[in-house]
Amino acid sequence: HRTTALVVHLTVHRPTTSHPTPPFLTDPLSRDPSVFPMVTGHEVGGVVVAVGDAVTKFSVGDVVGIGCMVDSCRSCKYCVRGDEQYCKGKGGAVFTYGDSTNKYEHSAEDEEVTNAVTYGGYSESVVVHEGFVCTIPSNLDLAAATPLLCAGVTTYSPLIHYGLRPHHKLAVVGLGGLGHMGVKFGVAMGAEVTVVSRGTGKMEDSKRLGAHHFLDSTDKEAMAVAADTFDFVLDTVAANHDVGALLDLLTVDGKCVMVGIPPDAVPISAFKLIMGRKILAGSLIGGVRETQEMLDFCGRHDITCDIETIRADEVNEAWERAIASDVKYRFVIDTATL
Repeated sequence: HRTTALVVHLTVHRPTTSHPTPPFLTDPLSRDPSVFPMVTGHEVGGVVVAVGDAVTKFSVGDVVGIGCMVDSCRSCKYCVRGDEQYCKGKGGAVFTYGDSTNKYEHSAEDEEVTNAVTYGGYSESVVVHEGFVCTIPSNLDLAAATPLLCAGVTTYSPLIHYGLRPHHKLAVVGLGGLGHMGVKFGVAMGAEVTVVSRGTGKMEDSKRLGAHHFLDSTDKEAMAVAADTFDFVLDTVAANHDVGALLDLLTVDGKCVMVGIPPDAVPISAFKLIMGRKILAGSLIGGVRETQEMLDFCGRHDITCDIETIRADEVNEAWERAIASDVKYRFVIDTATL
């Protein structure tokens, strides 16, 4: 196999008590994702320390990143066009942790089926095929750039795919690990950005991040005034919430894209879509090519995630703080402390 070994830094996702299921499960609301032993971490950044004989894209010393996938079938129409996250091979994409290493012969760690699982970035090093490795721009801080491998591409991809334009009014719903990146990307793309959040507790931080406006979703009068004014709504909320109220914010032909996954099914009135020719859509991370495009964009615009670096022995405390939303906006584990 063509492989690249990396020494890694990594991030802790914001966990939720109601939706702990990894996104690679086909039915995330009903299946138990527990695969033990499990080594998590799918926002991984580090330095190449060794390369296989057939590797051509990377050299020892390169600063690189690994995102949510480490392989795919490489041959279905989605993989061929660069959307590996939607791989339709017999087992779909091979995700960075808790997934099977034996989906495809070219991704198996052993010649025989071992029922082994992929181990993520909470490690001193990882080995991955060069086709699933991205270059991190040299002007970006490694620790702050590492969460871009998931949080970054998760918000960048829908803005590009669904056509955000510089003249558009963009509403970013939720200001957390995903939302704060949506704000940064929207501003960098020239849109007029409004943060939509419950209460006013995040108003000042939204301004610090570059948002032009703030909308309290619990203020019915303010929401009524904002109706029919936005071209694009990026919904990053992973808790149950009123998506219909977000559709009301859209103008005719407006688009609402969901990247957060609420634990329960989302009830939607078709009337809200039909009467404004509105679009409700979803988006899952991004392919490797688009992830590299996103990183290059961040390099040109000096965009990174807001992070707090922690030691490996602080993971349990970080987990509790993340559940309590006490982080702005990603914890990053320095694996040199393992």
